[in-house]
Amino acid sequence: MVRVFKLLLAFFLLPTAVLTCAETVRILLAVLGNVGAAVSFIMGVLVYCGIHYGYYNFSRPYVFAHEMTHALAALLCGCRIREVSVGRDSGFVKMDRCNAFVVLAPYFVPAYVLLTAGVYLITDLFVDLTPYRQIFLFVIGFFTAFHFVQTFKTLFEADQPDLKLAGGKVFSVVIITLANLVVLALVLKALFPETVCLAQGGKNVLAGTVNVWRIIVNYIMEQAVNAASK
Repeated sequence: MVRVFKLLLAFFLLPTAVLTCAETVRILLAVLGNVGAAVSFIMGVLVYCGIHYGYYNFSRPYVFAHEMTHALAALLCGCRIREVSVGRDSGFVKMDRCNAFVVLAPYFVPAYVLLTAGVYLITDLFVDLTPYRQIFLFVIGFFTAFHFVQTFKTLFEADQPDLKLAGGKVFSVVIITLANLVVLALVLKALFPETVCLAQGGKNVLAGTVNVWRIIVNYIMEQAVNAASK
């Protein structure tokens, strides 16, 4: 019954995910269009991709971040951690119980991005880091690319038991996609507040979602009326 509900929820959220994708692409294009402000961020993304696909795939750092995010999400939800294992290419976290948030958290929480931002913000309270903002943007771009490349690789290069455990592949993929788009938009807003307008993007997604479902409901009602009249 729970799995059926999650499947229906995924279906309900699908138009929202598609529209959020379109809005996030629009935001990303606006940021990339302002090359002067985004050059360091873009360079970070390109350097990561170059290293990942040319020299080193960062497997162990990703596994470490993946399992630690599982563990931290479990602690936030009041779960008890029994064992954590981190290997070169895989790992696991044993806990007394879990939920969809705990299972899917590593796929949409960019751990190293948050860690870098946290260190920067805390350090900036004591030392003026304004002269080093371009370095910060480079590192954020590097770890943003790290998160998305590794997440894509993990989801599509192997059969992930996490997806089944969270409520099925359809539900998991829709939630992961939607959450990652929101996370990317929030990261871009934090880095380029003058360029990114999340309020307008949110309004566009909400209006578009309502319109899509209005069309779907009207179509279903028309089909029902036509069937009843025959």
